[in-house]
Amino acid sequence: MKLEAEVKLNLDIDGSKEKVLEANRLAMRDTVVEITNDSVKLSPWLTGHNRRSIAGEVSGMGVVASGGEGSSERMVDDSKIEGAVFSTSGYGGFLEVGHQTAAGSFVPARPYFKPSLDMNFTKEKFSDKVKQYLK
Repeated sequence: MKLEAEVKLNLDIDGSKEKVLEANRLAMRDTVVEITNDSVKLSPWLTGHNRRSIAGEVSGMGVVASGGEGSSERMVDDSKIEGAVFSTSGYGGFLEVGHQTAAGSFVPARPYFKPSLDMNFTKEKFSDKVKQYLK
């Protein structure tokens, strides 16, 4: 006995790929907004300049969150799905990791980016956000 079957697949691979990429981009946006907002809240401040200079950017979307001043800097590559949270104050990195002064004393670190990242980004949290956008 011989059986023959003809199977036709009606898959929209390109459309599915675009949906997955868009879900990842939206999940990146949500994550960057959360990290930016928490970085602003946790940033040490005297004048508030560093807080206002914190911004978050996502490829293909530009600046998606800021501490007030926004930023015209481009930190991400639009050909990829990338996110960046950064300070343009000129001393945000010194606050994060500490630094040696010209007089030779050491100013200790007052991290605010890393704790914000740890609170808002895990593989599981990001995967859940992507899944939410694929429903």
